[in-house]
Amino acid sequence: MSTETTQIHHEEHGEGMTRKKIWKIFGVLLAITVVEFIIALVLVPKGIIPLHTANPIYIVLTLAKAFYIVAYFMHLKFEKIGLALCIIVPILFIIGLILVLTNESHYWIDLRPKL
Repeated sequence: MSTETTQIHHEEHGEGMTRKKIWKIFGVLLAITVVEFIIALVLVPKGIIPLHTANPIYIVLTLAKAFYIVAYFMHLKFEKIGLALCIIVPILFIIGLILVLTNESHYWIDLRPKL
């Protein structure tokens, strides 16, 4: 087996994490975190970006970081089903939790005495 074939084989199974690739992923994660901090500490307090716009941006950036961590450091990039399950299952549980909590909040509001 040639070196190139071996390298492709290792990358297909997620074993091709070289130092260069690790530092590249670290740089991407660091850049996303820096953008989040700039938004939170500079743009929102100065009123450049309103909070109702910043919150969805935080969610998208956090999901991007979660993807990079799961895909590269948990070696699920080449396991499409595993990667999809790692993302979809928690989202479904969170949506279910939100629905249950919304239902419970209406129950507690109805218990308050009418003024």
